[in-house]
Amino acid sequence: MDKVIKLDISKTLGFISQADINSKAALAKKCNEALHDGSGKGNDFLGWLNLPSSITDAQLKDIEDTAAALKAKCEVIVLVGIGGSYLGSRAVIDSLSNAFDWLQKDRKNPVILYAGNNIGEDYLVELLAYLKDKSFGIINISKSGTTTEPALAFRILKAELEKAVGKEEAKNRIVAITDAARGALYTLATKEGYKKYVIPDNVGGRYSVLTPVGLLPIALAGIDIRQLVAGAVYMEKETAPSVSFEKNIAEIYAVTRNELYKKGKKIEILANFNPKLHYIAEWWKQLYGESEGKENKGIFNAAVDFTADLHSMGQWIQEGERSIFETVVSVAQPNETLTVPTDEENLDGLNFLAGKRIDFVNKMAELGTQIAHVDGGVPNIKVELPKLDEYSIGQLLYFFEKACGISGYILGVNPFDQPGVEAYKKNMFALLDKPGFEKESEAIKKRL
Repeated sequence: MDKVIKLDISKTLGFISQADINSKAALAKKCNEALHDGSGKGNDFLGWLNLPSSITDAQLKDIEDTAAALKAKCEVIVLVGIGGSYLGSRAVIDSLSNAFDWLQKDRKNPVILYAGNNIGEDYLVELLAYLKDKSFGIINISKSGTTTEPALAFRILKAELEKAVGKEEAKNRIVAITDAARGALYTLATKEGYKKYVIPDNVGGRYSVLTPVGLLPIALAGIDIRQLVAGAVYMEKETAPSVSFEKNIAEIYAVTRNELYKKGKKIEILANFNPKLHYIAEWWKQLYGESEGKENKGIFNAAVDFTADLHSMGQWIQEGERSIFETVVSVAQPNETLTVPTDEENLDGLNFLAGKRIDFVNKMAELGTQIAHVDGGVPNIKVELPKLDEYSIGQLLYFFEKACGISGYILGVNPFDQPGVEAYKKNMFALLDKPGFEKESEAIKKRL
């Protein structure tokens, strides 16, 4: 079986033409080259670009050794982070792990739980209750160490861990992934003696899944990070500017979605027919939304899980405002086999499916949905993974990252900053009377 992910844009033709796409080949190539020569906007955040091929065996071994040391001590690992500091990890872990492994008493790998991605008091209380009789460790991911959501969660979890095992042992169960030389978390980790990994200065959070930010938690989940990186290395080569436009799937995807945007398709829905891909979509939403939603421009990113959401969002997708297009992430071959049994009474009327694989039924649902949606005025792009394994997911991650950089440049924005994210933080700090925000606090309270 072919080990390469494939892109199919044939179901967008009729909404846009092949001539439209081909006419932007030179622009896509220019944008791709701008990424590589550093001549575009945000060129100080291009460390992800050649990251896969720059990862050394020594770096991977160090991460694997740290994971092994934590596994020996901890039955639960709490990953503290928000946005790109946890979404990439969770996307890979959920897509490649047994969905019910965390319930098994004889599991080989620690349960991975998540904190610092919300400010939910009930959630934190329930998490602490779960950890009460568990041997746990913490991976704290934060460039600065002062981002409110993870900083709050880490303060609480650190205190709980130190209470449970003592300060000396706690330092052996905490890993800090942070700045190379400065910031609150760097200072604390140095003072306390935590194992540290660096978030490279030139890699933004949403592009950081192939740094220790993602690789350490993924390794802890028992996933082969070497094959994950190998898949990304392959896609790094296949989407280089030297690859012709006709074969460069990152350039084709970037052009296609921008041509649809110009035709009034303002919303891109990432759909999947495999429940394990839910957090791949969550990661993708941040990657594209935070990269392109600027200067009153950009495609709005949404996601659905099919077939479940065909019974909810399906009606809107089929017959709502025609401002949408779909990108479907499809898996060619499942890892397991299950067939439909025969039932003598056949009260559910499903004996016509007896002997057929569940995946065959799912594939016909996928094909039937695609035909219906295209007939209903929804262009469809298809990204097909050979199977759900590390090599395929590594390809997928880098493909989406590379296409996002090219697409942002085609759109004319800086795909590597996120100035709008700061707006809510300033208001929140003012309302909380944070020191240094007295002027803003006085102004915002007058508006209430």
